[in-house]
Amino acid sequence: MNDLELLNEQQKDAVLHTEGPLLILAGAGSGKTRVLTYRIAHLIETCGVNPWNILAITFTNKAAGEMRERVDRLVGFGSESIWVSTFHSACVRILHRYIDRIGYDNRFTIYDTEDQKTVMKNVCGRLQTDTKLFKEQKLLNIISHAKNEYKPPEEFKLDAKGDFWMEKAAEAYVEYQKELEKNNALDFDDLLMKTVELFQSCPDVLEYYQDRFRYVLVDEYQDTNTVQFKFLSLLAEKYKNLCVVGDDDQSIYKFRGANIENILNFEKVFPNARTVKLEQNYRSTQNILDAANSVISHNKGRKEKVLWTDNGPGKPIVCRQFQTGYEEAEYIAGDIRKKMEEKAEHYKDFAVLYRTNAQSRLFEEKFLMANIPYKIVGGVNFYSRKEIKDVLAYLKTIDNGKDDLAVRRIINVPRRGIGSVTLNKVQSYADAQGMSFFEALEDMDTVPGLGKAALKIQPFVHLIHACRLKLSDISVKGLIEEILDQTGYVRDLKAEETEEAEARLGNIDELLNKAAAYEEQAAEPDLRGFLEEVALVADIDSLEDGDNRVLLMTLHSAKGLEFPYVYMAGMEDGIFPSYMSIAAENAVQEIEEERRLCYVGITRAMKELTMTAARARKVRGENQYNNISRFILEVPSDLVGRGTPCNAPAVRPSQKDMAHARAKEAFKAKTFDPQQFKVVKADSLEYKVGDRVSHVKFGKGTVLEIADGGRDYEVKVDFEKVGVKRMFASFARLKKVESL
Repeated sequence: MNDLELLNEQQKDAVLHTEGPLLILAGAGSGKTRVLTYRIAHLIETCGVNPWNILAITFTNKAAGEMRERVDRLVGFGSESIWVSTFHSACVRILHRYIDRIGYDNRFTIYDTEDQKTVMKNVCGRLQTDTKLFKEQKLLNIISHAKNEYKPPEEFKLDAKGDFWMEKAAEAYVEYQKELEKNNALDFDDLLMKTVELFQSCPDVLEYYQDRFRYVLVDEYQDTNTVQFKFLSLLAEKYKNLCVVGDDDQSIYKFRGANIENILNFEKVFPNARTVKLEQNYRSTQNILDAANSVISHNKGRKEKVLWTDNGPGKPIVCRQFQTGYEEAEYIAGDIRKKMEEKAEHYKDFAVLYRTNAQSRLFEEKFLMANIPYKIVGGVNFYSRKEIKDVLAYLKTIDNGKDDLAVRRIINVPRRGIGSVTLNKVQSYADAQGMSFFEALEDMDTVPGLGKAALKIQPFVHLIHACRLKLSDISVKGLIEEILDQTGYVRDLKAEETEEAEARLGNIDELLNKAAAYEEQAAEPDLRGFLEEVALVADIDSLEDGDNRVLLMTLHSAKGLEFPYVYMAGMEDGIFPSYMSIAAENAVQEIEEERRLCYVGITRAMKELTMTAARARKVRGENQYNNISRFILEVPSDLVGRGTPCNAPAVRPSQKDMAHARAKEAFKAKTFDPQQFKVVKADSLEYKVGDRVSHVKFGKGTVLEIADGGRDYEVKVDFEKVGVKRMFASFARLKKVESL
């Protein structure tokens, strides 16, 4: 039941104002998700709005899932008709129904980052672009920015005239888009671009969705870009019932295309808009909030708000400055260990936040030495690993044979002896006939010059056809298992008998887990839905609630999270804010963005906040001396507890201090001496195939194979106790023993 008495006055005001544009300025920890869900419930229960007339949008799958759960609990029957999704998921649903109106097939593929790079590499090859001057990733970034600003290739080309570099990028943009269209594929940015294009070119489709979604609610509005704003403004144009929730002080994604002007100028775009401020914080102590209020008040481009709480003042802010980054990491590891011993806290209650991923190394080393379990958020994406992309390429080919990238990726995985000459002949035939690569494979008997190579292609085509026939009778998990079995993919990995192969097998097992979980959770699970969910997943969505480890992450990754104990490390000018921001032409705007990032970091803390800095930090192997961050100096001194002064400028230490610090670091670094792991290939081995050898761990065995791998010899040994092992000779240090 929707009990408004559980809301404070400002929250209640935001819930009850149902008609017309509404801007809810929600400070950190002010209960914005509660307001959104109660507003939805109020619209249905009190105002009589049909559930299917409501669209609620947020940015990540995790946030959408949480909102969906809360809406279901509050609304109950009929809540399944409410669209609660990310921008991209909503656009996918719309495009799958109507994209044929703008020239695409409804069964399109969504390309991920690796797919985009492959397309751009092909485009650069065709255009004979010098990729030393025009990097593929740079071109993709320019195109992504253009799409975020809703600039189609033709418009971008006109704007680029007179600028040599932009003209080259415009050429690549035009060809890149042609390649996507030929493959019946969209990249992430296209999902919104094409939806807006659909709305603008098909007024009847737009009116259908305007009538369908009479009430539009948007979370994290400060993170929207131009094309997202166009999408929302078109949807809300007819009824004006657009409710946006956000915090301009937490706008930290400019590098992804976020436009802070969308929230700052909301009242100008919608002159009759009502504004409600949520300033009561339910997360942090007042000392933490006062620190955040003080820091963010130095920004000029913001809407005034002051966070407050009933949680009490809490502990003072801890601020520590150390001689080196190593000592900083050592202190944080020790403090976590101390709190764990004294307060019996959980490791997952602690988070270490830093500006860049590169800062994690020292914390990883110290946590390993201190036996503190940790997890890095935002590491290598699971779905970017080779074996996962291979399996997904099979699934994409089965679902959408027009995806040339997917087909070409796995036509020789595992190896089928199909060479590049054969593939080029098939591609030339496909281009000449205006068909997809897979359609050309199906037509292999008429491809000129294939000869016996057609016999190698045939089993691959038959496999795809056989899997398609089974789609209606097999689960996604079952389909993956069928692919792995028929191709021998797992069998080949097991035959390698290496740690790398074992890791890949573990990743494949995890993909099967993902497929099983998808089938349990989806209302109508199918292959296309699985591929869409995989394509739309965000890094932070992989964070498991039950994982009891200290979290290491960048400040950007911490957005939307909260922890009882937060450590903000590397708080030095040059690190945070970065030198790039300080030295930028628009330094004022760049530093304000960095200050918003600092505000986000501070407001992640619930009970205790620790801010640390180092006088000297290694950068490219050299000591760099930095002043303490201006953001720390913006925290009032009466909020900071006793300890090492944190307002002292960086000064070069004395020769004695430097010698002591170097000796201390050298002593502690011996455990990690990289020289002890350096591969030194022997001129020859004292043993040969058939000889008996001894290993310090595995015992005695017989040499089965010796292969010269270039950098080292790879030796295969059948050990009496542990069976067959493959190893490098320089690491194994096998000793020849006399045969019995």
